[in-house]
Amino acid sequence: MSVTIYAPASMGNVGVGFDLLGAALAPIDGSLLGDRVKVESAEQGLSLILEGHWASKLPQNEQENIVYQCAAFFLCHLGKDTGLKLTLEKNLPVGSGLGSSASSVVAALMALNEFFEQPFNEQELLRLMGEFEGKISGSIHYDNVAPCYLGGMQLMLDTPKTVCEAIPEFKQWYWVVAYPGISLSTSRMRQLMPNEFDKQTTIDFGRYLSAFVHASYKQDADLAISVLKDVLAEPYRAPEIPNYQNAKTALAELGMFTTGISGSGPTLFSITDDLDVAKQAQQWLDANYVEPSKGFSHICRIDSQGARRVD
Repeated sequence: MSVTIYAPASMGNVGVGFDLLGAALAPIDGSLLGDRVKVESAEQGLSLILEGHWASKLPQNEQENIVYQCAAFFLCHLGKDTGLKLTLEKNLPVGSGLGSSASSVVAALMALNEFFEQPFNEQELLRLMGEFEGKISGSIHYDNVAPCYLGGMQLMLDTPKTVCEAIPEFKQWYWVVAYPGISLSTSRMRQLMPNEFDKQTTIDFGRYLSAFVHASYKQDADLAISVLKDVLAEPYRAPEIPNYQNAKTALAELGMFTTGISGSGPTLFSITDDLDVAKQAQQWLDANYVEPSKGFSHICRIDSQGARRVD
């Protein structure tokens, strides 16, 4: 028996919702932008095979790989000592701001859960994903693992009963995402932010996020765009991302509605409801933001499916 799971790329924060909002991404060309993990039976022990475009950038010692560690973590929670052969197809660059570690974690833990006939329910498995992801980034936050696992745009609730709930997305929007080809440490980018914010900034954060959620339910795209602002992270992170501010200005001149940092960067996202404008933006980013052979760009919609079996 074997199980293979695909887990899509995701945008943490979505600009306006630091640690509280996330969305899964699906390129409109039909390509799968995310990692795959395959789980198979083995006589004894754990083993890991690395495949995919970005596999060479990962630790080659299998015990240092997060998918191998996921399996040990899962088996410990399950109370079993079973032989497993794991294969990771690494299709997302590390430190990209596209939920690379979350994609591997979600694909691995969902594949393991399916392989062992679902010993954990959806919410239990999601909490395991958040717990493990927190070991990597330094704190537990679900804004990548939740949309990666469940799909759509997810608002983090983290109540005793529910980790998150989906909110309506704007299906007419195109999300142009561009990874320039450099890696930035999530934990380092979090350290750039202050430990405390002034009162007005926290009020603005709450106002913009609540207004965005309100606009999403009303399907008021103009209101949503007007409040899709990052007052917490972007002021501190933008200077660390080469050419980000120039790109943001150029994309606005092309007619894009708004531009922000995907997760902790360096990937950016930019929104429009016009496919021709999206294509122009992608061309500009490919020529001016993305380093040839190292980075990439995609025109995306929100991925409503989330992680799924592909075997």
